[in-house]
Amino acid sequence: MDYIAKRFENWNGTPYKSSHIKELADAVLFLEKRDQFLKDVYEEETLINYTIDALAGDIGLEKGLLEKWLQAIDRKGQAIIFGPPGTGKTFLAEHLARHLVSDGDGFVELVQFHPAYAYEDFIQGIRPQARPDGTLEYSVVPGRFLEFCRKAQDKDGICVLIIDEINRANLARVFGELMYLLEYRNKDIPLSVDGTLFQIPENVRIIGTMNTADRSIALVDHALRRRFAFIQLRPNFDILRRYHAREGTEFPVESLVSVLTNLNREIKDPHYELGISYFLCKDLNAEMEGIWRMEIEPYLDEYFFDNRTSADKFRWESIRSSLGF
Repeated sequence: MDYIAKRFENWNGTPYKSSHIKELADAVLFLEKRDQFLKDVYEEETLINYTIDALAGDIGLEKGLLEKWLQAIDRKGQAIIFGPPGTGKTFLAEHLARHLVSDGDGFVELVQFHPAYAYEDFIQGIRPQARPDGTLEYSVVPGRFLEFCRKAQDKDGICVLIIDEINRANLARVFGELMYLLEYRNKDIPLSVDGTLFQIPENVRIIGTMNTADRSIALVDHALRRRFAFIQLRPNFDILRRYHAREGTEFPVESLVSVLTNLNREIKDPHYELGISYFLCKDLNAEMEGIWRMEIEPYLDEYFFDNRTSADKFRWESIRSSLGF
């Protein structure tokens, strides 16, 4: 309650005590910004006191392993979580970020890269801006990372930017001067567009996710690779087991694990192994056929495009009896 009262005070300048929470709640109903207020309260409340034990419980991984990953992120300032599809890379990134900003005044933002993403989108660029008379002026506009860093400068706690699908963009081109600043966090450098000196704030952390089925880590620029810590995720069947045990789904998990193990052995490439996130479904008994036919089989058809025999081994008609369907 004190937390909500404090947030309200920040908006209207009037201090409220916890005892006045009912009056505060009534007043919020009439505020123009009440929807954003409630959204902010919810999002920031979920970041409070997110312990390493809670993180381990939600992720389903060992506490010691997560501590090593968090130590690497703190040491380098940035890390990339990489692995084949369906291993929970974005899920892990979001939960690591939530822990990093826990109990501080920091925040988490997410941006997704794509092939058209450019330096102008991420750092800064010249963009047309409409004047009141309808004509255009061309101003230097900050990109997502500059805006993120400016917000982080006003915070004392850790602030995390998640870059989803980081390898889908031309990283050397998107990052520009950031290539230097990622390694030398205590230095500043003039930006190429307007010459403004820029330094990454000390409290900024970057977590990227990388699907190795789209682009192998070996194809990432070596100069960029050494600026990141790399966290590898592979299919973890223990997480699958624990999930279905916790949810009480009564799905034959061991049979599914056996099928997936044989499938990944047939794939023979750790960058393309089939992950478990497809099957983290409470109603998997009812959804399994649809998941396999419409999500797994198209993936296998693409991977085994020149080897129909291997693809046919894992058609739904071929594996359904192994799963008890």
